[in-house]
Formats: sequence, structure tokens, C-alpha cells
Amino acid sequence: MLDHQSLSSTMNLTHYRLAVLVPCRNESLTITQVVQQFQEKLPQADIYVYDNRSTDDTADQAKSAGAIVRYEPLPGKGNVVRRMFADIDADIYILVDGDNTYEVDAIPHLIDKLVKENLDMVVGARRSAVEDKQAYRLGHRSGNLFLTGVVKFLFGAQLKDMLSGYRVFSRRFVKSFPALSSGFEIETELTVHTLELKIPFAEEYTLYGSRPPGSESKLKTFTDGWRVLGTAVLLFKEVRPFLFFGIISVGLALVSIIFGLPIFLTYLKIGLVPRFPTAILAASIMLLAFLSFTCGLILDSVARGRREVKRMAYLAYTLTHGRTSSNG
Repeated sequence: MLDHQSLSSTMNLTHYRLAVLVPCRNESLTITQVVQQFQEKLPQADIYVYDNRSTDDTADQAKSAGAIVRYEPLPGKGNVVRRMFADIDADIYILVDGDNTYEVDAIPHLIDKLVKENLDMVVGARRSAVEDKQAYRLGHRSGNLFLTGVVKFLFGAQLKDMLSGYRVFSRRFVKSFPALSSGFEIETELTVHTLELKIPFAEEYTLYGSRPPGSESKLKTFTDGWRVLGTAVLLFKEVRPFLFFGIISVGLALVSIIFGLPIFLTYLKIGLVPRFPTAILAASIMLLAFLSFTCGLILDSVARGRREVKRMAYLAYTLTHGRTSSNG
């Protein structure tokens, strides 16, 4: 276990409404332990388990352990998180997977950091124990590092673990987050939303353990990796459209110059256009470059307006943990 300061010695949670959100699909082997661990660490919290079309007895196990069980028929973690954020009312939200791989002992420290530093999100960045070689598999770790690097390059942020499913949120974050993703790319959307609005957040290392024998991960390294990467690129287009279409415009302009410059030089020498179809192609590509640049300018203004609307929605909730409420 990493060295985390005990929350009970530093702050009182009596006036805070805490909600533990556990999206689940076929986690009957581990859900009871997850619920019981959070009951021990946060006895005043409401623990919600949202069953996402499980074919085993995950829901029954969660109910027996004392959790509030609800159901989301649309498949995919993003759909479950969107439903949770819409349905549940609290001051502090803890999002965690039901596979018992995250360090529950770290949760007091994560909440303490959220409240004391007036943050809207604290991410439990995953770090596996030295003796646990299977917890954070090389393929998943490499994919996470790559995707984290992509978002870092696009948005200029120093990130430790972009795809962690262990997060603590303020009410202000949860109730202003649009949650448009349907699957595992929801973590990418959470991160990009934070970076786009410059929302205060922090990352803290927490231990990440192996699944028990018989428990299988729903994450497909390559399929979900491509989906997350595609989401990052799509969100980049939405958040930074001028830069996105500017890069396309420059690329098209270079292609046009490669095709058109020899023809132009020949025209200067002899006064004739020797390859007329190629000249038309080069001119057409240059026109596309100009249109791409123009689209970037227009969409940049649209994106700025959308960002202002999202920022106003975010500011519609006060920060004070334990007394958060809508101003509207």
C-alpha cells in the first residue's frame, strides 16, 4: 500500500454527501469485496452499483453486500457513467470499477486532497506493486502511455494516467460534464473536458492490483485503444478546430506546391502549360487548402462560444464541498 495520510485525522465528513459510483458488468467475483471495503472506509457514503447487462449474479451480490443497485440497459461504460452522473445527487463522487483492482485504502487521501485544495477532480493514477507483474499489463501500460502522450501533445498538459477509472469529483464537475461517450473512451472525455475548461485537478499515485482468477477484463487492448485514440482526435477537432484544420490546410498546400511548382517554373520559361490536368489538380488542392483554413477560422469561433456555454454551466454550481447547490 502507498503511504496515504488518514482522512479521519485531518477532516470531518459529517456534512458531506458522499456517493460511490461502481459501473459493473459481470463482476460477481469481486463486487462484494469492493462494496464492503468502501463501507469500511466511508461508512457514511451511499454506494451505487449500476449493473450494465450482466449475465451473472453481480446485482444480487451487490444487493446482499448493502449497495444500492440500479440498471443501465445501454452497453458501455460511458453510457453507465452518464446515467450515474444524471441520477445521483451528492457533494463528492467517487468513481471506481467493480473489479477490485484499485486501492480502496487511498480514498481518504484522495477526498482530502479534493476538499483541502479546492479541486474538482482527483485522479488515482495507477501504479502496480513490484511483486504484481500481471496487474498493469505491458500492452495496456504502453497504450496508456501512448494515448497520454497524444493528449499531452495536443493540449499541453502533464499527465500521469489519462485512462484511470479511479476518480473523485466535486458536484460542480459532475453536473456540468456532458458525458457524450458510450464506452471506455469516457476517461479520455473526462480528461479533455478538464483540460479544455482549465478545471483544477490533481493526480495521485495509487496501487493497482490484479484481477482474481476467473475474472476477465472487458477492455480489448487494440479495439478500445483505437476507440480512445479516435475520441482524442475527435475532441481535438472540437476543442482546437483552427489548429486541426490549419494542419490539414498546410498539408494540402504543400501537396499543391509539389504538383504545381514544376509546372509554374516551366510556364515562366516557355510561356506554356505542358501538363494542363496536373495544373488543374494543383489548383484544386490549393482551393481545398484555402477552404480548410476558412473552416478552421469559422469553427474556432463556434468552439469558443460552446466553451463559454460549458464554462457558464460549470460555474452555475458553487465549489464549497458539502454545500454545493445550483445558482439557477
